[in-house]
Amino acid sequence: MTDISFVRSEMVDSRPAPNRTTGAVAWLQKNLFATPVDTLLTVLGLLFLLWVVPPLFNFIIGHAVFPGGTVEQCRDPNAGACWAYISAEMEFFIYGFYDIPEQWRPNIVFALGALLFIPLLIPQAPFKRANALLLLIAYPIVSYYLLAGGVFGLKVIHTEKWGGLLVTLILSVIGITLSFPLGIVLALGRQSKMPVIRTLCISFIELVRAVPLITVLFMASIMLPLFMPQGTTVDKFLRALVGVTLFTSAYMAEVVRGGLQAIPRGQYEAAASLGLSYWKQMYFIILPQALKHVIPGIVNSAIALFKDTSLVYIVGMKDLLEAVKTKNDSALEWQSANTATTGYLFAAMVFWVFCFGMSRYSIFMEHRLHTGHKR
Repeated sequence: MTDISFVRSEMVDSRPAPNRTTGAVAWLQKNLFATPVDTLLTVLGLLFLLWVVPPLFNFIIGHAVFPGGTVEQCRDPNAGACWAYISAEMEFFIYGFYDIPEQWRPNIVFALGALLFIPLLIPQAPFKRANALLLLIAYPIVSYYLLAGGVFGLKVIHTEKWGGLLVTLILSVIGITLSFPLGIVLALGRQSKMPVIRTLCISFIELVRAVPLITVLFMASIMLPLFMPQGTTVDKFLRALVGVTLFTSAYMAEVVRGGLQAIPRGQYEAAASLGLSYWKQMYFIILPQALKHVIPGIVNSAIALFKDTSLVYIVGMKDLLEAVKTKNDSALEWQSANTATTGYLFAAMVFWVFCFGMSRYSIFMEHRLHTGHKR
């Protein structure tokens, strides 16, 4: 006999129509006022913005002294940010102590870098391989001789005079460019079946990751000359650049290793079944998939390196932040209550623009390459 006791015997009352799921009101209900806790947090957030935004706006824009203003206006008790000071000292923030008549040389380096680097960021741009070779091989050589001089009648400009945004960009761009392939080699070496290679790579990675960047820079600047033959000197800018590159490559290696471990074993077996050599397996099959998995981690290391370039002040280099600090302390003609704050605010804005740009581009590439398993 069939048991039908669980079957409903009476009609159910009709329910109200569901709330709208589209439009501004639906978005507010879903994202800001979905629950009592969400409503409380939204109200607290709005109160915080009302507390912070108006005075910040007045300082940055409302009461600010814009380029063309005078120091007397900056010294007004009601004055905000002294952007006139930033405009007047912009050359020092960009070039440091680089000779003023020779500043066309860094400008050419900036222009060449943009000309070669920007097309690499555009997926539809042609001649990427030639562009990359020019950027990785020819551009560093041309840039060095343009900046340092000593050839073709160019005046010699020692690296002690380099500073500001010029040093920040050189250290970060070269450091990121060199640490990326070096990190891949270290990651592959860490997974090598040859004990000597594997041990060397693991030792290097763990040793570098066990110390802070300040220690690496200090060793490169102070301790390294003690182990070199007497009379041998290495430019301190080059020492800082090598230290930053080696430090970042160790972290980059661990990021790449995470991507290699995310590849299913079947991919390795499929690559081996094709009869390809080890390097061709890595180049054509394994690494493209592994690097696609770890794009956020790679960009995270690049952003960290860009910000860590400020630590080179301990070896006497004046990056952007140190240039701002130096000018804040020495520009007596621009001294006012808000001069130093404006200088550091300018440095923060420059760092934010570069770091936010790298972050947004990584998201773009992540969405573009995320072809196999879209969310």
